Amino acid sequence: MRALEPTVFVVDDYAPVRNAISRLLRTAGFVVAAFASADAFLAQYDPAASGCLVLDLAMPAVSGLELQEILAQTGSLLPIIFLTAHGSIPQSVQAMKQGASDFLTKPVNDEDLLAAVRTAIEKNRVLRHEQAELSEIRARLATLTPREREVLDYVVAGKLNKQIASDLGTVEQTIKIHRAHVMQKMRVRSVAELVRLTQRCGIGAR
Repeated sequence: MRALEPTVFVVDDYAPVRNAISRLLRTAGFVVAAFASADAFLAQYDPAASGCLVLDLAMPAVSGLELQEILAQTGSLLPIIFLTAHGSIPQSVQAMKQGASDFLTKPVNDEDLLAAVRTAIEKNRVLRHEQAELSEIRARLATLTPREREVLDYVVAGKLNKQIASDLGTVEQTIKIHRAHVMQKMRVRSVAELVRLTQRCGIGAR
């Protein structure tokens, strides 16, 4: 399933709760996809889908926490809102440590759930935007030649052209040319901008 707009995925094995939550969310204007089990959800899961996941904690077969772990291993960006009638403090702490967006107790207050869903969808939007920007930066890095990449590492470490030339066993004019190519391919106008860009990809000082 590849939603054109954010989808609220509801996974709860208890039909009355699942249906009530789905009805509430649809009434509030959300696109909803509901499932009776984690396996049913995973069978149609599309990592490209945007939105959030409203997830029951205690379910037979694959539990909510287990589904959270499975999704984390796939690099999922879907924020998870846990719902439980029997949640313990250790479970809620574990869920939040693993990145849960919220942890609500059944019977959940309608406004609390809607507020949590809105927050989670906005969180997902921000995460997806950041991921798209990182992909673009990595694509630019991939266009650099091996020598240009070396020069980039030296530049973001604050080295001068003369120092870089000495370390790489070449002349300063050659480094200037490489440096100009780096700036052009990375689409930046200043070293400060280049540093900010590369830091987002984990590239730091040598």
